[in-house]
Amino acid sequence: RKGERGREMANLRLISTLITVFIYLLSGNIIISSEIPNIVLPKSLNLTLITDPPTISAASHDFGNITTVTPGGVLCPSSSAEISRLLRYAANGDRMFQVAARGQGHSLNGQASVSGGVIINMTCLADVVVSEDKKYADVAAGTLWVDVLKETAEKGVSPVSWTDYLHISVGGTLSNAGIGGQVFRNGPQISNVLELDVITGKGEMLVCSPQQNPELFYGVLGGLGQFGIITRARIILNHAPKRVKWFQMLYSDFTAFTEDQERLISMANDIGVDYLEGQLMMSNGIVDTSFFPPSDQSKVADLVKMHGIIYVIEVAKYYDDPSHPSIVQVIDKLTKTLKCLPGFISMHDVPYFDFLDRVRAEEDKLRSLGLWEVPHPWLNLHVPKTQILDFHNGVIKDILLKQKSASGLALIYPTNLNK
Repeated sequence: RKGERGREMANLRLISTLITVFIYLLSGNIIISSEIPNIVLPKSLNLTLITDPPTISAASHDFGNITTVTPGGVLCPSSSAEISRLLRYAANGDRMFQVAARGQGHSLNGQASVSGGVIINMTCLADVVVSEDKKYADVAAGTLWVDVLKETAEKGVSPVSWTDYLHISVGGTLSNAGIGGQVFRNGPQISNVLELDVITGKGEMLVCSPQQNPELFYGVLGGLGQFGIITRARIILNHAPKRVKWFQMLYSDFTAFTEDQERLISMANDIGVDYLEGQLMMSNGIVDTSFFPPSDQSKVADLVKMHGIIYVIEVAKYYDDPSHPSIVQVIDKLTKTLKCLPGFISMHDVPYFDFLDRVRAEEDKLRSLGLWEVPHPWLNLHVPKTQILDFHNGVIKDILLKQKSASGLALIYPTNLNK
């Protein structure tokens, strides 16, 4: 046990904390472009640009809903070869213009568009092919992660790392990082890719992996689209569990909150959790108590008023057999050994798919209230473990908690640097 404790503490030294902050923005949109030049492609390219007003309008905005960047046209490719021809012409043709790949447009500041250029609608390329041994899936870059989950789960397997929101494209998250609550155990999505098909800025169609064209492989993954356009990804698969034990527990003390988070991500796989995130409930923000029983919801709201900030640890344990000893051990550890506020731990038992697609329900709720098509500025930060208390005191308590406007959603959770 002494040796295990030593390894546990050594692992904690490699922890950084991911801070995700949603800030409400009330100012109007920024218009990046005004006069849009007309792009005419040679007939020899055999490409059709869509330029009707509804298509151009949709391509001019992204999830951030802060800027308006108007392209000259949109290409809906039927194959990777069409993308290659477009990029070759854009780089070497009579008139150079910018090109941007767009999946679901979940950029924040207009990155999914180019003023006067061409947008490639990557969602026109969507497909999932699971290997015979079910160890990987070849996925077209425009495929939504929720569709990857549907296709693979039917065969009893699934990817091992997920973003919180699944209705975004595979190529989009792999061009960023693909961060979510499984990162501490399985790494981000870019760490779970075996091979890519990439089209370079010159229009070259290349296969890359850690063994073949490795510089391009590692440059494209998390490269924000600056090194090429991903058209196919070979994604690692593992067993898809049937159900999830899903917990939320509340803390009034920040140190206890972070220590329990670090402890949870350091546990061995068999007795540890499979997902962990954290959230802040702030008195000047929206306090969502819906995870807790109706009889406790007013008590949770009162806690937030009393303390100013309540810290939420959210964890999940995947399982097939609820009577398996590891499930019993995990529940016992969560309910008896953590330092959360007594009586403020709530558990739901849900299907695996419903857990992974949980944010869609929140989206539907916000859409029904007219609160989805609003500005969505986000800020993601990695903070070293040694600085997390200073960050909490200086930013969360002295800035976010004191602002007069309503605070947005703030997520805070640790991850292991070796992942």
